[in-house]
Formats: sequence, structure tokens, C-alpha cells
Amino acid sequence: MGSTGPEWAERIARVLPLLALPVCLWRLPIGFDFLMGADAATMSWSRWANVSYVVTLSLLSEVFALLCRGLVRPWGEVVPRWVPVLGGRRIPPFAVIVPAALMGLLFTALLVQWVLCTFHLAGFSDVAYTSVWWQLLAAVVSGLMALWGPLILALTYGYYRRRCRTAE
Repeated sequence: MGSTGPEWAERIARVLPLLALPVCLWRLPIGFDFLMGADAATMSWSRWANVSYVVTLSLLSEVFALLCRGLVRPWGEVVPRWVPVLGGRRIPPFAVIVPAALMGLLFTALLVQWVLCTFHLAGFSDVAYTSVWWQLLAAVVSGLMALWGPLILALTYGYYRRRCRTAE
């Protein structure tokens, strides 16, 4: 294990950006007013989904996914030397654990919302689509992104065990 995370955590950290990629690619056409099979009569995306918003959201999603690698890599424990002023300093564990846990919980709440909307539970409903194939594609793409929360929480737990627990 050394200064990197356990093998399962390494795998999760490598997979996170790949889970974000489909939803990022799904958003891009929406930014250009292609509704990806959504019924235009039920959509309000045209008001908020412009190119800069969608591209920025997609880039931030990928950056956040890549930053999760810090939960298993040495640069998540010590600031890299090339960073001015702070380079070489140890990062307090809870300065990483708290924001990572909060983001994991936020994304887990989004998972619950996705399940409720996708499967029409508890009176929730999702966007109307022009065909079942568009709806299935939307559910798969959103479902991949919905896995983020639990995976980030697992990575955070691995980071906590590595940084805060004494050898047993």
C-alpha cells in the first residue's frame, strides 16, 4: 500500500473520470439546443442550457473527478513541491476528508433523487422523452454519474483509514 491507497481505491479513482465522461458528452448537444430526445413541450432547458454553462459544468465535473485521485495519491497528503509557498507541506487529513465526505454525501443525495425520478417512485417523474430509447440512454448516462456519491465516500473512507488510523 505505501503512500498510495489500497488497490480497490486506486481502481475507483481511475474509474471516476470515466463515469463522468458520458454525462459530460450527453450535456454538450443540449448546450447547442439539441434536446437529446427530450420532449420540447416539457423542457425548459433552452433557457439555461447555453454553451458556456454546459461546457463549464462538463469541465468542472471532469476536474472534480480527477481531483478525487488525490484521495489515493501522495499529492493528496503532501502539497507538490512545484506549488509556490505551500509546496512540500503536509496536508492536514481533515482538510481533505471533510470536503470529500460532503461532496460524497451531496452526490449520494443526487443518487436518491435520480432513483426516485428515473423509476417514478414517490410521485416523482422525470423528463418526457420522444422514445423509450432516448429515455433508456438518459437513464444509463445519469445512472453512471449517480454512482459518484457512494464511490467518493468509499475513497474518502480509504483515505481516512490510511491517514488517521494507527496500524492495527
